Parts: sequence; C-alpha cells; structure tokens
Amino acid sequence: MSIAAVAPELTTGTWNIDPGHSEVTFVIRHLMTKVRGTFTEFTGSVQIAEELSESTATAEIKMASLDTRNPDRDAHVRTADVLDVEKYPTMTFNTTGVRAEDGEYYLDGDLTIKDVTRPVSLRLEYNGVGEDPWGQTRAGFSAETTINRKDWGIEFNIPLKGEKALLSDKVDIQLEVQAVRA
Repeated sequence: MSIAAVAPELTTGTWNIDPGHSEVTFVIRHLMTKVRGTFTEFTGSVQIAEELSESTATAEIKMASLDTRNPDRDAHVRTADVLDVEKYPTMTFNTTGVRAEDGEYYLDGDLTIKDVTRPVSLRLEYNGVGEDPWGQTRAGFSAETTINRKDWGIEFNIPLKGEKALLSDKVDIQLEVQAVRA
C-alpha cells in the first residue's frame, strides 16, 4: 500500500522526533492502583517511504530519565534491582515493518531493554500533518503496546499475602510523537 493512499500529506523522507512535543509513557499496576510514568529524554526519527511497509522508525530512550513523580521510587527503579540504568543506560526501538490489518495499522519492531531484544507490535494511529507558526512541517502519531517486563529480565517484585505481588508483570507503553520534517 502506498503512503499516498493512506496519508497523502505525509511526504517521504526523514521526520525527526521533537522530544519537547512528544511523550514516552508507561503504566504498571502497583498494589491496588496503577502507577504512571514517563521517560523525559529520548531521540528518534521516522523514515517515510513510498510504500507504507517500507517506512521505518527508530528511538533511543535514556533510562535514567524515568519519572514517576516520586523521587524515592524513581531512585529505586534506576538501581540494579530493577532497570540497572548504570549498566543499561538506554532502551531502543527499531522497526522491522509497518502493516495494515483489519483497518488498523501496526508498527512492528525490536525493543531492547537491558541488552535483551524482543519483537513487539505497536498499534499505530496517524494524527495528521500541519505547519507550525515557524514554518516547519510536523506530523503526529500515537502508538501503544503492552509488554511483559519479565521478558526483558526485569524480575524485581515483592510477594504479598495470598498470590498477589507488589508489581504486575504487564506494562502498558504509550507514545505521543510529534515529528518535524527534516
């Protein structure tokens, strides 16, 4: 499928992620509630090709930029108990393909956390293209997926009474990306 058929205003070429207008967020169950967090430092780009399936995206996230609005928790999550950001300072994503399925779009790729690389599929939403007040052309995308943190060697947990645990294995990841035409 050609990019022109899906999004005619989205021109081919490089689009750089604008971290000041983008978000990398996550949600994990902690006890009986969900904790939301973000990574505040990241870079990346999107390469739009004539054929949608040949388009690519890459991202690098600084793990130490984790922010759950609780400094003590953040400090612990950065330790070797959980993310070990000194040994594994970045998380990366590189696409292996873009596909359409049942009216939905998916960005397939390899996610690397703690030097473990596993395939993931992100449900992708294209939010349009527009010119900003300074003459730059911008495109917007949303994407989401759910991973099992243990698949990447993130094992830390504390058992609670019964069969419960402090943390769920499931982590929801959401991206809001604004990219600027290079």
